[in-house]
Amino acid sequence: MSLGRRPAIPDLAHLARGIRARERAVIARAITLIESRRSDHQKAARRLVQELLPLTGKAIRVGITGAPGVGKSTTIDALGSFLTDKGYKVAVLAVDPSSARSGGSILADKTRMPRLASDANAFVRPSPSSGTLGGVAAKTRESMLICEAAGYDVVMVETIGTGQSETMVADMTDFFLVLMLPGAGDELQGLKKGVIEIADMLAINKTDGDNVKRAKAAAAEYRAALHILNPRSLNWSLPVVTLDHRERMSKAGELDTRRREQQVKWMWAMLEDRVRERLKSDPALRAKLPRIEGAVAAGRMSPATAVDEIAAALGV
Repeated sequence: MSLGRRPAIPDLAHLARGIRARERAVIARAITLIESRRSDHQKAARRLVQELLPLTGKAIRVGITGAPGVGKSTTIDALGSFLTDKGYKVAVLAVDPSSARSGGSILADKTRMPRLASDANAFVRPSPSSGTLGGVAAKTRESMLICEAAGYDVVMVETIGTGQSETMVADMTDFFLVLMLPGAGDELQGLKKGVIEIADMLAINKTDGDNVKRAKAAAAEYRAALHILNPRSLNWSLPVVTLDHRERMSKAGELDTRRREQQVKWMWAMLEDRVRERLKSDPALRAKLPRIEGAVAAGRMSPATAVDEIAAALGV
């Protein structure tokens, strides 16, 4: 085989069968296909997801975020192992920090989740964020659907916790957990209101040993602060501590509504990605962008006029 030959597109029928059989190696290959930036791989991935779509939508989707060092991976390892011990099948999509220069990733979640990594009823997949806003890999939504089609009961998405907008993970999950550290006096000063308003639960982590008193004090301060915020749901009050959440939301019809909203937001996110990719891949358009940016920066062209010119070049 020629050294310059590109890898062939995987057999989609083989991938679909392996996913249905919950073969973890096949699931991993399918997610690799989804994350590929090759246009032919992207088209194949879309066909695969479309074929598997009838098998999706039954899992509980949980987003977990928090500042670096708060113990997200340790919490997921413990929670996921608790669930698998109860007979549930758990998938974890853990987004790793990526190098802004190389796009490389630490990809160390399997060592930080040792119990789940060796659990036959669990699947752990680290993916590089590649600079995506909010610390969510660009293809996390599609990866979630692959895990659901494989029959996993719970799909957890761990974010970096340092992104500009954690709204992205809240928009693709049913339950959004924000982990906090003890020491509310300092944390409340820098607490991002937007993150708390889209949370379904606050959990204060690392509350053992000398941290017990600080954790209790932190919980009291968070509870006092939460009453001034607008709740994400009219049918669920944000606890500071799940787990009647799914039952209560389902009875009220809000879970179905949230799932429909997730689908629409996914559509718009994919459209934005497609337009952004077109901007990067079209040589003629890419050649125009430096001139347009320079004109805007120098004040010779308004941003609105610049957008009109770019949109015209895109044919929109």
